[in-house]
Amino acid sequence: MELRRVEVPSQAPRPVRTGGRAARRHAARRARRGSLGVLLCRFTGELFITAGLVMLLFVAYQLWWTNVRALQQAGGAAHHLQSRWDEEEQGADRDAGSFSPGEGFAIIYIPALDVKAPIAEGVGKQKILDRGMVGHYGDGALKTAMPWDKNGNFSLAGHRNTHGEPFRYVNRLKPGDKIVVETRSAFYTYEMTSRLEQTSPANVGVIAPVPAGSGFRGPGRYITLTTCTPEFTSTYRLIVWGKMVDERPRSKGKPDALVN
Repeated sequence: MELRRVEVPSQAPRPVRTGGRAARRHAARRARRGSLGVLLCRFTGELFITAGLVMLLFVAYQLWWTNVRALQQAGGAAHHLQSRWDEEEQGADRDAGSFSPGEGFAIIYIPALDVKAPIAEGVGKQKILDRGMVGHYGDGALKTAMPWDKNGNFSLAGHRNTHGEPFRYVNRLKPGDKIVVETRSAFYTYEMTSRLEQTSPANVGVIAPVPAGSGFRGPGRYITLTTCTPEFTSTYRLIVWGKMVDERPRSKGKPDALVN
């Protein structure tokens, strides 16, 4: 009997499973972690963008809108003062004690800086300085003279940055530059004489009747402007001094410093 070689049909190899359910679960976890990472990155990015926009809006409010609003308020107060004076009969100016805190009683002009701002009694931030007004040191131990006093130092405070910033550029004033104060009855013209670039807020000697550091040697009719320095901080005070050189009744019209 003859032997035969029988050919057995070959079978295709079965695919080898490399992971099964465990691999699928691992892949799903990786996908979920990837999705969470993407979501977290998106959330963080949007949070930073929102914070940046809020900061930009705050800066715009501080540097732009507070000035717009304060200048509107200050301009209205100055106009109201002048209208009231024009309607009233000419007479003597009132005592400093006759003015309520925050009440406007004069207008300051600094022609070299194109400044015109109402002056109010007191140096309160919210009621006076933040409204674009210049404040008169007129209370308690910080009480100073009025322009019409025969001797003394008419001392004022104003913002250097934001809220109308009437004293923004007082550091640019030069000796001889004029500072004019208009009241109900008169124009008082001062001439800038000296400046103190930086001093402590506690140095109240700068607004004394004969201000310390000003170079004045005896009683006179002086003006002092105080504001914060460096810019956008309130660490120190910048001081500008001047002396009166002219007194002119309002009935005779504006002084030369406001006409030329």
